[in-house]
Amino acid sequence: MTQDRELQAIAQRYARRDQRLAGLERYSLLRPEVWQMLHERQAAMWRLLSAHRATLPEADASVSGWRMTEVGCGAGGNLMDMLRLGLLPQHLTGIELLPERLEAARAALPQQVRLLAGDASQAEVESGSQDLVLQSTVFSSILDDALQQRLAQAMWRWLRPGGAVLWYDFIVDNPRNPDVRGVPLKRVRALFPEGRTTVRRVTLAPPIARAACRLHPGAYRVLNTMPFLRSHVLALITKTP
Repeated sequence: MTQDRELQAIAQRYARRDQRLAGLERYSLLRPEVWQMLHERQAAMWRLLSAHRATLPEADASVSGWRMTEVGCGAGGNLMDMLRLGLLPQHLTGIELLPERLEAARAALPQQVRLLAGDASQAEVESGSQDLVLQSTVFSSILDDALQQRLAQAMWRWLRPGGAVLWYDFIVDNPRNPDVRGVPLKRVRALFPEGRTTVRRVTLAPPIARAACRLHPGAYRVLNTMPFLRSHVLALITKTP
C-alpha cells in the first residue's frame, strides 16, 4: 500500500468511526467512564513528566521553555492540557490529517499555537527542536507498518537529545473494529529502538468500563485495580543525550 493510499484509508476509517458514533455521545465528559479514564491518564502523564523533568539539567527544566509537537492533534484537547501545564502557546505545534478537526482546533486554541495540515511524517518540524512529541491513539489507526515506521522516524528526528516521545495507545486488538489494531509494547520499542522507555499500563478497557459504570460509577475504580483489565499503554520514550 502506498503512503497516499494509506493516508486516504485513515481518513475513511475516521469518517466511518464518526458516522458510527454520531449522536451516541460516547466520549462525552459527562459520562462517568470517560472522565475517570481522562483523569487517570492525565495524572499518570503528569507523574511521568514530573519524573522526566527531575532528570534534566536546570537550564532545561522550566516547563515554560519546553517545545512540543502533537501528531494527530484532533480538536486540540491535548494541546489545551499542555497549556494548563505551563507550556507557552508559541512553543506548541499540532499536526492533523483531517481538515474538519484542524478547523476545530484552530477555533479552540490560541492563535500563537502552530497548526499544520496533512501527513505528519512529512511535516515541517525542525530536526532536534522539540522537547516533547506527543501521540495519542494515532498509531493504532495506521494499519500500514511502513507508514508507522516513517512517522516514528520523523518524531524521533524532531526531538532534541534529552527530549522524549509521550505515547498513549492501546495494546490489544478490538475484534469489533477492523479499522484499528493494537500496538503492543514490543512494537513500540521496535519503532523507537534507541529510546529509553518508561511504561505505565493504564485505562480500564472501554467496553468493560462502560458496562461497569452502568452499574455504578465507582465500579470503574474497583475493576481498574486489576492491571490485566487495562487496555492502553502510556509511555515516555527518552532520547538520551
